[in-house]
Amino acid sequence: MKKKTTFEKKTAIVTGASSGIGKALALSLAEQGAYVMLAARREDLLKEIVGQITDKGGRADYCVTDVSQAEDCKRLVEKTVQNWGKLDLLICNAGISMRANFDDVDLEVIHRLMEVNFFGTVHCTKYALPYLQQSKGCLVGVSSTAGIHGLPWRTGYSASKFAITGFLETIRLENMKKGVHVMIAYPGFTTSEIRYHALTADGSAQGCTPRNESSMMSSEATAAHILKGIRKKTQYQVSFTDIVVYFAKFLCKRLLNHVVYDMMAKEPDAPTKE
Repeated sequence: MKKKTTFEKKTAIVTGASSGIGKALALSLAEQGAYVMLAARREDLLKEIVGQITDKGGRADYCVTDVSQAEDCKRLVEKTVQNWGKLDLLICNAGISMRANFDDVDLEVIHRLMEVNFFGTVHCTKYALPYLQQSKGCLVGVSSTAGIHGLPWRTGYSASKFAITGFLETIRLENMKKGVHVMIAYPGFTTSEIRYHALTADGSAQGCTPRNESSMMSSEATAAHILKGIRKKTQYQVSFTDIVVYFAKFLCKRLLNHVVYDMMAKEPDAPTKE
């Protein structure tokens, strides 16, 4: 007899579900018995992943969604509730990165980062929250090490991740007595497509990764870490690297600044101007 899991017959939305952490979260949730709505912009990939889930007897659907568009997010939530009658879990995972010196960057790049990463979280939360309040469900925002300490050449990315923290911490306080669990996840460097699609100074995609992907945590391991935090109802789910960064930020900030700068400056073709 299959053991019942925390997510059995729970209804979940995962944004940024076409690849990386989002895809791993969707597959794992479905495997554990959840009804999963996958959201992203690439319909072909969404169809493929939903097919993988349904072929194994899981329950899933998709909704092509640009989270920077409020109406898309509204449609996403409405489709989920129409399909399954409720919403228990929203994971705001969709995001893009950047790699450019602020001296050179087109301001539209910063706006784009905020629109997708921050406002994407705001839009989805706005339309999902009434249903999460009804189900006493869970809201998750996927942040980053860049949301704990600024990373050079990632101004828009760090700003958007810090903004997500402030937004979700406030949502948590406003819903303390409404039974909604709000968690902010801070995964460390994870193997995914995010660095390939990172925006450069002029807004074009980087097209490659400047880091050794093989040395990073897998998307599947990161997804498992996030789902563990949801099961335990933690407020923050932090990787070991982020724990070190967090405490170093308060205990030896000047040293941490040099360490972070030197680490990022070692990337091939780092846009440093010394």
